[in-house]
Amino acid sequence: MQDKKKPIHQMTIGQFDALFPNEEACDAYLIDHRWPNGVHCPRCGSVRVYALATMKNKWECPDCREGGAYRFSHLVGTIFENTKIDLRDWFRVMHLILTSKKGISARQVHRYMGFGSYETAWSMCHRIRAALQDKEFAKLVGVVEMDETFVGGKAKNRHKEKRGKDNDGRGGTGSGKTPVGGAISRKGNVVARVLESVGTESLTKFVRESVSDKVSVMITDQWCGYKRVGKEYPHKVINHAAGQYVVGAIHTNTIEGFWSIFKRGVVGSYHKVSRKYLALYVAEFQFRYNNRENDDIFGAAIAAC
Repeated sequence: MQDKKKPIHQMTIGQFDALFPNEEACDAYLIDHRWPNGVHCPRCGSVRVYALATMKNKWECPDCREGGAYRFSHLVGTIFENTKIDLRDWFRVMHLILTSKKGISARQVHRYMGFGSYETAWSMCHRIRAALQDKEFAKLVGVVEMDETFVGGKAKNRHKEKRGKDNDGRGGTGSGKTPVGGAISRKGNVVARVLESVGTESLTKFVRESVSDKVSVMITDQWCGYKRVGKEYPHKVINHAAGQYVVGAIHTNTIEGFWSIFKRGVVGSYHKVSRKYLALYVAEFQFRYNNRENDDIFGAAIAAC
């Protein structure tokens, strides 16, 4: 009998309050996760820094003294720098974002946290999403599925001059929607990016950036934009137009499952997402998915900030 996988439990509200009872606890947690191997200079990387006895959570770097002594705090270079919001409030908002599978809107964060303005909540949420972007991800290997989806309203609901021209023939930018490409390794991570189009050039570029050339097999649907993929990678096609959805191990159900979570979040929590900020929302859902088996997802998010 196969053992059941132990469920991953995220931090509860009670655990959050016990772990972060005050600002000092938040400061210590940030320092430990930002510099797990000891404090080093954020400017030059020197480990010869020393703490200032008269200034809490501040250090000085002896190797950055050419133009004056360089002093820094644990907030320098993070999303928490130059804000008037308490670190504990930042942590609370991040906890809300990470424990909401389908996301939480800035409007709801504003109501929950009681901030003086909606703009404060909106800015904090976007800063956190920007920090969650995985800029140094490992390329996908094994069995990889790829698909694309579209986000946004219909062109017929826009003014005529704003509808644009549909250049890809698949309901892309001309339809009023923004294309998002995704590649996922079975039982592994997902890579999702906002695309210019779903044409051959755009999709091939995304695949080259996301998928290792040592991939076992790349599975897509029958869309002609993937034609070059088959020349560079071992390629299998599932023909949705012919009513095919699963042929043995050939399917795109995994990536479609990710799209389902993402689209339900966009429709149910955010209602409307502009193309300008769409990449940040994609990064948020990607981070949560890739850390779904990480019992310290909060610590991973803090380290990324």
